[in-house]
Amino acid sequence: MSTLDHLTGGRIGWNIVTGYLDSAARAAGLPAQTAHDDRYDLADEYMELVYKLWEGSWEDGAVQPRSRATGPDSTYADPSKVHVVHHQGKQYRVDAMHLCEPSPQRTPVLYQAGSSTRGRQFAATHAECVFVNGQSMPGVKDIVQDIRSQAVQRGRSASDIKVFLGATIVTGRSDAEARDKFEDYRQYVSSEAALVHAAASMGIDLAKFDLDEPVDAGKSQAIVSNIEAMTRSAGPQWTRRKLLEQMVLGSRQAPWVGSAEKIADLMMEWSQQADVDGFNLSRTVVPECFDDFISHVVPVLQERGVYKTGYREGSLRDKLFGHALLPASHHAQQFRP
Repeated sequence: MSTLDHLTGGRIGWNIVTGYLDSAARAAGLPAQTAHDDRYDLADEYMELVYKLWEGSWEDGAVQPRSRATGPDSTYADPSKVHVVHHQGKQYRVDAMHLCEPSPQRTPVLYQAGSSTRGRQFAATHAECVFVNGQSMPGVKDIVQDIRSQAVQRGRSASDIKVFLGATIVTGRSDAEARDKFEDYRQYVSSEAALVHAAASMGIDLAKFDLDEPVDAGKSQAIVSNIEAMTRSAGPQWTRRKLLEQMVLGSRQAPWVGSAEKIADLMMEWSQQADVDGFNLSRTVVPECFDDFISHVVPVLQERGVYKTGYREGSLRDKLFGHALLPASHHAQQFRP
């Protein structure tokens, strides 16, 4: 991560995922996936370890100024400002200094997608950017408010976290053109594949249920927030049929279909009513779906003054928050020397 941050001039972000597939757990030598909340406990320890390496191993000013004219006998770094990390935890043990000098951001921009009860605690502690699934607007608003509130309780600012709503968008020059595209796309969707994809992320064998039989989620160890989101959007007695109606194009959320003006209205409404900061666009037909959004929706958003017309200089964190390093209120800063 540090090398990539150096090579890109500070443009690296990290989507922190705790894993959810039994097959992945078996590939890593475990008999099955670790329990959902236990995975977050391990992730908390892992974050503490990487913070120690990224933030605490090399002090500011440890690396001496250098240039092409610097001779072979010059000092690269002040050893008194480079520290060995000693970590003895439940899952990880490290006795070593970080092998890389501090990169432009030190710690990459931290993304996270879990909005379960335990996932929100993790987000409030660590995340700078949070992905949430599309569902009811009141449901998303409650999640956003809870994450921001928990972040403030941890000494952070509510604005230290940006929330991005998942959105599947089919647009065109008019509502009619967008609807035609949508009907065309539907011809190529595999309902079976959509259910298989949903089953993997939810940890539920959907093949066991008839089309209109209520699905028993049980105690899943997969992506709990996906189950919670489906329960909120399709109701407590959701079925395979309701799931297919929700995921008509294969995405986890129902698509938004309409003209650029209609899509812009929806995006602004979600931003204002649910307190989301941006949108994570799901693919449909690539690159057509992104080309359509850029050609039709972006100019409307720019005309309304809610989308940038130029790019800010600096690192990824600079562009998102106006500063290159994690703020002093972030949990990671307690590991700085």
